[in-house]
Amino acid sequence: MRYLMPIVIGLVYVLVMSLAPEAHRRRLNAVMVAGAGAAYLSGGGLGGWEFVFTAVATYVAYRGLESWTWIGVGWLLHTGWDIVHHLKGHPIVPFAHDSSLGCAICDPVIALWCLRQGPSARELIRGRAMSSRAAVGLPPE
Repeated sequence: MRYLMPIVIGLVYVLVMSLAPEAHRRRLNAVMVAGAGAAYLSGGGLGGWEFVFTAVATYVAYRGLESWTWIGVGWLLHTGWDIVHHLKGHPIVPFAHDSSLGCAICDPVIALWCLRQGPSARELIRGRAMSSRAAVGLPPE
């Protein structure tokens, strides 16, 4: 469960976000990655480096306002920061020792969706159906 639940949480995040109208989906996700970038500011245990990371994450999130790729990069950067915190800092949730590890497992799931340009739930399901048809040699519907 320690490794499975973060994946499930990432998939739920993707599903919920994919329901947002396309006109707002990318910008909403840029705001989310900016918030994630500041998550450790209130006592992450790495001193001034917390501010450096937050500044980098803010820049990446700003670029993400116009680019899904930058949002995906932001989630991958946060994954790295989660790993650093799991090994050397304080957990993202103070009373949950492995919360940074869980976040490091969850974030790449979100990043992959963002790097695929944040498709809607319908596009995700349809893409899977099209891939299944192609796998057995059938043309797309």
